[in-house]
Amino acid sequence: MDNDDLRRGKLTTHKVYGESIAVLAGDALIALAFEHIANATVGVTPDRIVRIFSELGKAIGSQGAVAGQVMDLLLTGSSDVGLEQLEYIHLHKTALLAEVSAVMGAILGGGSDEEIEKMRIYARCTGLLFQVLDDILDATKSSEQLGKTAGKDLMTGKTTYPKLLGLEKSREIAEKLNREAKEQLSDFDPEKAAPLVSLADYVLNRQN
Repeated sequence: MDNDDLRRGKLTTHKVYGESIAVLAGDALIALAFEHIANATVGVTPDRIVRIFSELGKAIGSQGAVAGQVMDLLLTGSSDVGLEQLEYIHLHKTALLAEVSAVMGAILGGGSDEEIEKMRIYARCTGLLFQVLDDILDATKSSEQLGKTAGKDLMTGKTTYPKLLGLEKSREIAEKLNREAKEQLSDFDPEKAAPLVSLADYVLNRQN
């Protein structure tokens, strides 16, 4: 939907195969996610599997990623977008996908409701952090460095954190989200939580 020509330095699917095939590929991958969960999940009680189906359906559907994408499309080019609307877009079209990944893992792993919620908040903060950094990098890096078209948000009239708040404030928000994400891991085994701490730091410090 951002209609970019490049991702990770390669032509995007719709540029190689056309828009119709790209849309159908996305549809197929969504269906494959549910099929894979149903067929590949072993040793897990049915109630947990049903719960993760519910979480995944909500995250990618009309209350999740679709809602975020619709809002993004409707507000692109608008000069009257506030922080609340920007956060809604980034939460729904980006952060909820990270969130549901962590939540499904916590459910499958037998986590308590409290542990699942801590993972939910951790991943939500990390997902939002990813998007804030994406906005910052789009405004400060070249296309060669990013592996995608730099400055495209500005060219297409999208509201971003740097556009709304400036680069310095955007970086402060990124650092705050990083801290909040890692705070959610404080009650877990430090050794087991270490990869998640590293992931949050990686997202904060990534350069592309």
